[in-house]
Amino acid sequence: MAGSLGGKRALVTGGSRGIGGAIALGLARAGADVVVGHFRDGAKAEATLSAVTALGRRALAVDADVSVEADAIRLVASAADHLGGLDILVSCAGINKPTPLLEATVEDFDRIVGVNLRGTFLAGREVARVMVRQGTGGRIINIASELAYLGRSGISIYCASKGGVLSLTRSWARELSPHILVNAIAPGPIDTDLLDWTSMTAAEQAEEQGAVVLGRIGRPEELAGVAVFLAGPDATYVTGQCYGVNGGAVMT
Repeated sequence: MAGSLGGKRALVTGGSRGIGGAIALGLARAGADVVVGHFRDGAKAEATLSAVTALGRRALAVDADVSVEADAIRLVASAADHLGGLDILVSCAGINKPTPLLEATVEDFDRIVGVNLRGTFLAGREVARVMVRQGTGGRIINIASELAYLGRSGISIYCASKGGVLSLTRSWARELSPHILVNAIAPGPIDTDLLDWTSMTAAEQAEEQGAVVLGRIGRPEELAGVAVFLAGPDATYVTGQCYGVNGGAVMT
């Protein structure tokens, strides 16, 4: 898909590392200029920027907490100003904290839902406003999770936040139609800091892999192609959908 996004302008929240970093680089390889949103992750954001600019693309890193309205507004305004507008948003900023229900606090709930769901809402609202003003349409891609469907004990707040992301996606697809297409990607277990694979015991790793039809966890780069497709010219009849990139885990 090299060149399929030539001239497009993208914002990737949570774009300094992991899935977001891989998607930012994938969009750049397809021709897009990219602004990377991150939260207190300057060194890795700069590394992602270096990889993007090495491809000859314009790039910028902006430190912002997407759960805070003023930060989200500043992030989107900075991205639109730097690139001269926005055509693509990938909302990838997300956190998790293993929190058994009986031990969960309101603070746990507010922080996880704040970043994962409120942050997706705020970034999406602000970018949609930019796209509507431009009058040229656009693409919004929200990163959900297979656990929005499956659930998992010990992380019910995270699962609920990602279920909310799916509901936002479907509702926005209707509300912003036909000019702004809105879709989601639901990753399965992916080798990122969020999964924290290296800190798992051998038994935990075996259990995680055993739930996947392909028998392994995924790589962040394996999501980038789906994001590029949804952002590109071959997805003009796709909206309100959620693409599972999970190695078959949702089938089991």
